[in-house]
Amino acid sequence: MSLYDDAVLVLKGYEGQEELRQTYLDHLAAHPDGMWKACRDGHITASALVIDPEQGRVLLTLHKKLRMWLQMGGHCEPVDETLASAALREGTEESGVPGLTLLPGGPVRLDRHHTPCAWHLDVQYAALAPSGAVEAISDESLDLRWFTYDKVADVADESVVRLVEATRARL
Repeated sequence: MSLYDDAVLVLKGYEGQEELRQTYLDHLAAHPDGMWKACRDGHITASALVIDPEQGRVLLTLHKKLRMWLQMGGHCEPVDETLASAALREGTEESGVPGLTLLPGGPVRLDRHHTPCAWHLDVQYAALAPSGAVEAISDESLDLRWFTYDKVADVADESVVRLVEATRARL
């Protein structure tokens, strides 16, 4: 199965955000290349909120280009077999935390936002950090920092706050 086919199946099975979910499916139907950065009309991206429920915190990255505190995530790559594996790869690469595992149940949220390259149709997962996780900054970040749940709204925009709330509701 291709990454495109996996994305269609994941989105068809995603419950909630019906209008946005349909926008994603319509985009893929109209753009066979809609999984890739080269699709200038927008593309599916995958992200992972790294969460440490034991200590009630999330790990956010200060994105180098956007200069915003965000969850880990980005463009799908040819090595990705599934959206879930793309999210886990991005989460691991950008956090430097080995041993992340995705929260069961598929994506937590969808979020469509404009970036300098195109519209991102982000499929957002949550990744559980192992006990004692230590982060390591990547070249895509200006900073990497743990924030308690109640401090996320002080540093991040509403899309990140909604992702944290949805993730906590699923825990």
